[in-house]
Amino acid sequence: MNPARRLTTQILARVPKRGEVAARRLMLRWGMLTAPARMVPDMIIVGAQRAGTTTLFRMLSDHPQVTRPTLSKGTAYFDLHHHRGMRWYRAHFPLKVVAWARSPRKRRLTFESCGYYMFHPLAAGRMKEQLPDVRVVVLLRDPVDRAYSAHRHELRRGFETLDFDDALQAEEERLRGEEERLREDPLVRSLAHQHQAYLARSRYAEQVRRLFDTFGRDRVLVMDAEALFADPKGEFTRLCAWLGIDPPAEVGDEQWNAEPRDPLTPERRAELTAYFAPYDEELATLLGRPLSWRAPSPGSS
Repeated sequence: MNPARRLTTQILARVPKRGEVAARRLMLRWGMLTAPARMVPDMIIVGAQRAGTTTLFRMLSDHPQVTRPTLSKGTAYFDLHHHRGMRWYRAHFPLKVVAWARSPRKRRLTFESCGYYMFHPLAAGRMKEQLPDVRVVVLLRDPVDRAYSAHRHELRRGFETLDFDDALQAEEERLRGEEERLREDPLVRSLAHQHQAYLARSRYAEQVRRLFDTFGRDRVLVMDAEALFADPKGEFTRLCAWLGIDPPAEVGDEQWNAEPRDPLTPERRAELTAYFAPYDEELATLLGRPLSWRAPSPGSS
């Protein structure tokens, strides 16, 4: 665990749960007072939600040249809290002197992770405007699995009350006009857009194209979640090379934040796989490579 995170953990562990909110507020105030001396992200994991972003966050947090945010995994600044300003944003990141002490004479970076940044219509433009040199990492998984996992996640958190099939039936009506509202009023929040967009958030091509158009392809790395889980060291080494930091000596293979549930029926999976086929074809063309979840099964002709 890096020094900044260790200090935060120690402070929060010494206060009762009812005092944790107050402790975080106090630390945020200290962060705002020292904001000019703090780092800003060199890289941001922008999503997709339920596609391995927590696992990648943990991997990066363990790298000696990487210092994670001091308070939480992500800040939600570029989607939900942009009105709070850049000083508030910087307050969430480590002091430069802490990062320098951790890895002297080597490249040092910090980052955050927010799975809604990729889908929010204004987040990419805001990031480009305020962090013009930032690099962006995208993790993608089978869109059927992502949608199904996201529904379980939102159901558990209380943002969803419908079962999976009913939620998909309701999605189009729930989302009607929501993106336009977000674009028209920067202070608007949309529960449906953030928490109930199961199919829409799995239609990756439009979201990835927006990132490419905003940052340029050279500043966006699109990773495959299944490849990361199958070969964590190999995929993480590739990410480190892209970021310009040393490859890891070792990498854990634990999958964080997994939420098992009963599998979809073969018939329902087939229906959803067919639904996503044209969007996946568009994505494969955009990336210039086949998608792992569309690879033919062994022995198929």
